[in-house]
Amino acid sequence: MQHLNRQKRLQQQKHREVTEAAEETEATATPEATEETEATTTPEVTEAASYNTDSSLEVTDGNKVNIDYVGKIDGVAFDGGSTDGKGTDLVIGSGTYIDNFEEQLIGAHPGDKVEVTVVFPDDYQAADLAGKEAVFDVTVNGIYE
Repeated sequence: MQHLNRQKRLQQQKHREVTEAAEETEATATPEATEETEATTTPEVTEAASYNTDSSLEVTDGNKVNIDYVGKIDGVAFDGGSTDGKGTDLVIGSGTYIDNFEEQLIGAHPGDKVEVTVVFPDDYQAADLAGKEAVFDVTVNGIYE
């Protein structure tokens, strides 16, 4: 009988330890914010800089713009030649894009659709595009200020 009582006490003790450990883990895993911690916490930046869609603005050299585009060769869209409507940022005059691409956007306004014609360099990394003329249908989404 004494052996059964001892076993029962050990089981109860083990259950208490497991329960306490679970409560401790739960308390440390998701701490509640107090007024003191809220006052000392640095707020996170939740908003990225956005572009201006005012159609009276004009793209100039040095502007950072957001554009969408679809590139075509002989009227057929090619792989990797589109933003898929997700937009991309570009600094005009940075030389990031193929020669003469960025310059053709100068003078455009947010909301404008611009047809940009370029020729891929002969040594372009994608051999199937090298030396070919491409036409990009570009939409200027906005200009960052």
